[in-house]
Amino acid sequence: MSKKVLIIGAGGVGNVVVKKCAMNPSVFSEVLLASRTKSKCDAIAKECESIGLPTKVQTAQVDADNVAELAKLIESFKPFMVINVALPYQDLPIMDACLQTGVHYLDTANYEPKDEAKFEYSWQWAYKERFEKAGLMALLGCGFDPGVTGVYTAYANKHYFDEMHYLDIIDCNAGDHGKAFATNFNPEINIREITQDGKYWENGEWVVIPPMSIHKAIDYPNIGPKESYLLYHEELESLTKNFPTLKRARFWMTFGQQYITHLNVLQNVGMTSIQPIRFQGIDIVPLEFLKAVLPEPGTLGENYSGETSIGCQIKGIKDGVEKTYYVWNNCKHQDCWREVQAQGVSYTTGVPAMIGAMMMITGEWMKPGVWNVEEFNPDPFMEMLNIHGLPWNEEVDGVLPHEY
Repeated sequence: MSKKVLIIGAGGVGNVVVKKCAMNPSVFSEVLLASRTKSKCDAIAKECESIGLPTKVQTAQVDADNVAELAKLIESFKPFMVINVALPYQDLPIMDACLQTGVHYLDTANYEPKDEAKFEYSWQWAYKERFEKAGLMALLGCGFDPGVTGVYTAYANKHYFDEMHYLDIIDCNAGDHGKAFATNFNPEINIREITQDGKYWENGEWVVIPPMSIHKAIDYPNIGPKESYLLYHEELESLTKNFPTLKRARFWMTFGQQYITHLNVLQNVGMTSIQPIRFQGIDIVPLEFLKAVLPEPGTLGENYSGETSIGCQIKGIKDGVEKTYYVWNNCKHQDCWREVQAQGVSYTTGVPAMIGAMMMITGEWMKPGVWNVEEFNPDPFMEMLNIHGLPWNEEVDGVLPHEY
C-alpha cells in the first residue's frame, strides 16, 4: 500500500509534512520535496537524515506557477499524489498539472487570487467534473482550520446530532515567540486574511462586518480567557453547504493587543496594501515587501513557549432534545519543536495534511472528484489524529461559553 508522494512547498508547514511522511514508510515509500528555492528543501532533507527518519527525502526545484514545469517534475517522479503546501495563489496551476499527469491532489488552503484579498472555494469546486472524468481525487483544505475543524464537525454530526444548529470554531494561539511582531504562517496570507471584512453565516445568508469589529473573551482549555475576534474563514463556506441545518456558523481567532497595535500602524501607513506602487523605478507590492522583512514563520519554533487550542463548539438536537458538544485539541509549541523542529501552528497544519494523504493512499478516503474533508467518514481520521500527535478531547452537554 506504500506510495510515493510529491510535496510542494518548503516553508514551516512543508517541513512538518515532510518529516511526518518520512516517519511513516509503511504508507509513504518515497518522498520528494520541491520548492522554488531548492536550498530550503535540501536543509529539510538534511534534518530528516540527521534525526534518523526511515524514509529518505529527495529534493527538486520547481516553479509552482508554471504548469509545464510542474508536469515535467511529476512525470519524472511519478507520485501517487501531490501534497500542496505552497501558497494559495498556486492551487490552480498545481491542480492543472495533476490533471495533466494523472495524479491525485491535496491542499491545506483554498485558492486566492493574488490581486484581490478574497478567498473562496468556487474556483476549485469548478474542477469537480474534470477530476471525476479523470478518475482522480482532489482533497481541499486538509490542514487544521480548514481541515480538522471540518472533520470535527462531521464527527459531531455523525455521532451526536440529528440536526446541528449552531457552530463556533474557536482558534487560540497562547504561545510566545519573543518577537515584537511576527505571523505564525505566511505573513502575506495571514495579513490579507484578517484585514478583509469579517463574515459569518446566519439564517441562510452571509452577514458582513468590518474587519476585527466583533470580539469577546473566550475561555480556552488549559489557557483561560483570551480576546477572540470574529473573522471569515474558508471552512464556513463548505460546512454551511454540506450541513444545511446550520442556522449560524462563526469563526473566532485570538490576537494579542501588541499584534493588533502593530497591524493598525502598518495599515495606517499603507504597508498592508496589495496594490503595486512605484519605488525607485520599479513596481513593488507593499505587503510583499513587508513579508520580506518579517521573520519567516518556520524560524519561530526554537524558543516558542505556550500552546494552541483549536476546537468546535456545536449546539443542536438529538432525539428531540437540545444537545451541546465541544471537541478540541491543545498543542504545545515546545513539544512540536522537539519532534519535528517546528512551532505549533505549522505542526497543527502539517500533521492533518499528512493524515489526509494517508487516508487517500490507504483507500479510506478515495473517490474521484473535488471534495472537502467533511464529506468523508470522519472516524478513521479522528483515530489517526490521536496516533500522530494531535490528540483530541470532547465534552458532551457542557455549558458552552457563547450565548445562542
